[in-house]
Amino acid sequence: MSIKNILLILVIAVNAYFAYILVKDLLSHKKETMAEAAPTAVMPFSSAIIFFLSTIGISDFAISTSLYPKLNWTSVKKLPGTLNAQCTIPVAVMALAYIQSIKVGVLTLAVCIICQVIGSYFGAKFAIKLPAEKIKYYIGVGMIIAAIIIVGGLLGMLPKGGNATELTGLKLVVAGILLFIFGALNNIGIGSYALTMVTVYLLGMSPAVSFPIMMGAATFSVPVGSVQFVKSGEYSRKITLFTSTFGVLGVLAAVHFVTSLNIDALKWVVAAILIYSSYGMLKKV
Repeated sequence: MSIKNILLILVIAVNAYFAYILVKDLLSHKKETMAEAAPTAVMPFSSAIIFFLSTIGISDFAISTSLYPKLNWTSVKKLPGTLNAQCTIPVAVMALAYIQSIKVGVLTLAVCIICQVIGSYFGAKFAIKLPAEKIKYYIGVGMIIAAIIIVGGLLGMLPKGGNATELTGLKLVVAGILLFIFGALNNIGIGSYALTMVTVYLLGMSPAVSFPIMMGAATFSVPVGSVQFVKSGEYSRKITLFTSTFGVLGVLAAVHFVTSLNIDALKWVVAAILIYSSYGMLKKV
C-alpha cells in the first residue's frame, strides 16, 4: 500500500471517530440543538461561505471569532469548543480532496504533515513561553514582504518562483523544521496557513502544494481536541451540525475553484491571503 493511500485511510479513520462521537451527542440533544440562538435559516449560507473561504486559506477561526459572539450565536465560554468542533469534518473533506486532486510528492507531503502534527503536540510547552505579540509582529511584516515578492514576480520585477511539486535533500529538511515550528506556534494563536504558503513559495514549489499540506496537517491535529469538547458539551451543537453538512458544500466548491486556477492566478490569490493575514496579525499587536 502506498504512503498516500495510508494517509487517506488515516484521515478517514481519525475523523470517522470524531463523527461518531458528534452524531451520538447530537442525537442525545435534539431539542437543545435546534433551540440554540444561531438562526436556522441563515446557518446553511454562513456555514458554506465560511468554509469556502477557509478552503482557499482564509482562517475560519478568525471569521467565526469575529462573527459568532457579536451576533450572540454562541457564548464566549463555548467559543473555543465551537471553533474546533465546527471545522473538524470540513477540514477532513478539504484534506481528502486536496491530497487526491493536487499533485505533490508523497514524501514531501508526509514529512510536512508529520512534522507539523508533532510540533503542535510536543511544541506547546515551549511555544507558550515565547513572546507571542513580538512573534506576531515579525510574522505579519514577513507576510507583507512575501506578498510583495510574489506580486513582484507576477509583474516581472522579481524572480517568479518555482513550480516544483516535491522537495528533496536540504530543502526537505528545512521544510520539515519550519512546519514543526508552525505546528508549535498554533498553540499561541498563530495560524499555520499563511506561513505554509510562504514556505512553499520561497522553497520553489507550486503554491497549490500548500493546500494539501495545510489541510493534511490540520485534519490530524484538530479532531483530538474536538472530541473532548463534544464529550464535555462545551460547544455549539447547532453551529457544528450546519458546518458539518452545509460547510462541506462550501469546501467542495472552493476545492473546484482552487484546482481550476492556473498557477499565476493562484499566486494572486495567495498574495491576497498573505496581505489579509498580515493585517489580522498586525492590528492585534
